[in-house]
Amino acid sequence: MLTENKEKTPIVSVITPTYNSEQFIAETIESVIKQSFSNWEMVIVDDCSSDSTVDIIKQYQMIDSRIKLYELDENSGAAVARNKSIRNANGRYLAFLDSDDLWYPEKLEKQLAFMEKNDLAFSFTKYQRMRLDGTLTNNISKTPKSVGYHDLMKHCIIGCLTVMLDRQKIDNIEMKNIRRRQDYALWLTITRKGYRAYGLPEILAKYRLGQNTVSSNKFKAAKGQWYVYRQIEKKNLLISSYYFLHYTFHGLHNALKSKMKINER
Repeated sequence: MLTENKEKTPIVSVITPTYNSEQFIAETIESVIKQSFSNWEMVIVDDCSSDSTVDIIKQYQMIDSRIKLYELDENSGAAVARNKSIRNANGRYLAFLDSDDLWYPEKLEKQLAFMEKNDLAFSFTKYQRMRLDGTLTNNISKTPKSVGYHDLMKHCIIGCLTVMLDRQKIDNIEMKNIRRRQDYALWLTITRKGYRAYGLPEILAKYRLGQNTVSSNKFKAAKGQWYVYRQIEKKNLLISSYYFLHYTFHGLHNALKSKMKINER
């Protein structure tokens, strides 16, 4: 088990981009503050919010010095915000948490122990989907033992809010400057180098379903997926079509299951 020493550099840097997140950011920060493992820093980068997001974050900074805030000069997208957060991170490990999602209190403790015990560079966990109002659905992500590059090209089963990366093992962690699927593109970059992502089969996070999120717009998500195949991974038309067929099949299958489970009471 990793030992804690608050006098030393934080072990975990929580990477959080924000944009007009006043409705949820306080709850997200609280879920980090309540972690059973306390040797962390939360590096928040605000992407020119026009609401009270920054004011809320500053209030938390006054009571917890582990919370760091940086503000972009112009609205630039989640990839730019995440990359600035990564550049300003001091921890050995990076953990990703968007401004409307939540962690369970033992998330960091359990995942760090899992990574150290198994000497891992890249891990992820299960997460449970919740509605916009925070009520939980019965839709829980799957967590295979491990996935590699070709698995992820067919279907990205990894939730960004569950990922933890070891920067001593993985060099030059940076997201592609694209508006959609930048987290997915990073997982592909890492696994293309030969790393595998290992799943911890415990529900340690809650993903908020939103009416205006990219994931709720299937057409935009599909366009983003195709763009990654063709422009980021530089696959030809035939290979891209092969992987896209797998992506479409999984998408239709999961959408049907999600619709059934989300509506369950």
